[in-house]
Amino acid sequence: MKIAVLPGDGIGPEITAQAVRVLQALNLGLEMTTAPVGGAGYDASGDPLPAQTLAVCEASRAILFGSVGGPQYDTLPRASRPEQGLLRLRKHFDLYANLRPALVYPELAHASSLKPELVANLDLLIIRELTSDIYFGQPRGVRTTESGEREGFDTMRYTESEIRRIAITAFETARKRGRKVCSVDKANVLETTQFWRDVVTEVHKDYPDIELSHMYVDNAAMQLVRNPRQFDVMVTGNMFGDILSDEASMLTGSIGMLPSASLNAKGFGLYEPIHGSAPDIAGKGVANPLATILSAAMLLRHSLGLEDPARRIESAVRQVLAQGYRTPDIQEPGCKPVGTVAMGDAVLAALG
Repeated sequence: MKIAVLPGDGIGPEITAQAVRVLQALNLGLEMTTAPVGGAGYDASGDPLPAQTLAVCEASRAILFGSVGGPQYDTLPRASRPEQGLLRLRKHFDLYANLRPALVYPELAHASSLKPELVANLDLLIIRELTSDIYFGQPRGVRTTESGEREGFDTMRYTESEIRRIAITAFETARKRGRKVCSVDKANVLETTQFWRDVVTEVHKDYPDIELSHMYVDNAAMQLVRNPRQFDVMVTGNMFGDILSDEASMLTGSIGMLPSASLNAKGFGLYEPIHGSAPDIAGKGVANPLATILSAAMLLRHSLGLEDPARRIESAVRQVLAQGYRTPDIQEPGCKPVGTVAMGDAVLAALG
C-alpha cells in the first residue's frame, strides 16, 4: 500500500511529519515516499509539480498533502506559483469530490466563534465539487475593450455529468449520516447555478429517502453562523464550497482542526488539512498537527478501506483533547500547552 507524502511549504513539513509518525505506529505495512510540491517543487526543479513527484503519486494509492505557498513565491508567473501544483494534482487525478467535515469536539465548543450552545455536537459535512466551476472555466484573462479600458474575466461553467456525480456523492454520503442534503447555489442570479439546481433536483428522484433542500449561497453563509446544526450534508460548487468550508472551520474553534479528502471515482484521494502554509509560524514548532493527523485517518478510511485504524486515530485525537493538550491555536486557561511534536507524541501515546 503505497502512499505519496507531499509535505510542501511553510508548516507543511512539520505537520505532515506528525501524521506520518501516527501512520507508522499503526504497523499497517504502508510504503510512504516523500516528494516535493508547491514552492518546494519549484525550488527543486522550477515546477510546482515536478514530473518525478507526479510519478510518485501515480504509483501510489493516495496522497498525504501538507500545504503550499509563501510570500517569496508571490511574484512568480501564475503558472509557476505553488498553488498551481495542487490545482494540477486535482485536475490530473480528477479529484472532483472534496469532503470537508466540521466536527465540534465537546472540549473545544468554547473555542468556537459562536456561543457554545449553538455549536455543541455539531457534525456537518461540506461536499465541494473540486475540478470545475469558475476556477477552471475558459476563457479567462485580462483584456482591453474597444473603449481602451482593461477588464478581467473568468468563466463559470458546469456540465451535467459534473453536477450529477457530485450530487450522487452527496446523497450516498447522506444515507450514512442524517439523510439530509442542502444544495447551495445562486440560482436567482447565475444561469450556471440554476442549471446546478435543476440537475441536483433530477438526481434526487433516485433518492426519495433523502430530504433535499436548496439554499442561496448568501443565505447559507448567514445560516452557518445563525444555526449551523440545521445542516447535515451541504453540497455546492467549487467557489462557493471554498468559501463556506473556511467559514465552517471557525465553528469548530480552529482551522487547525479540520481535515479534508479529495476523491475521484476510483477511490484515489488527496488528503490535507484545510488550513494554509502559515509562513508566519513556520519553523517555530507551534503549528497544530491534528488536522493533518485526522486527514491521515480519512486516507485510511476512504482510499484503503481500513475503517478500524481510522477510528483508532480519531479516538486518539479525542482522548488527547480530553486530556487537555492544546497547541496555541486552541489554547485555554488550565490546559496543557504543547507544540507540534509534543502533540504528535500525545496522539501516539493515546494510540497505545
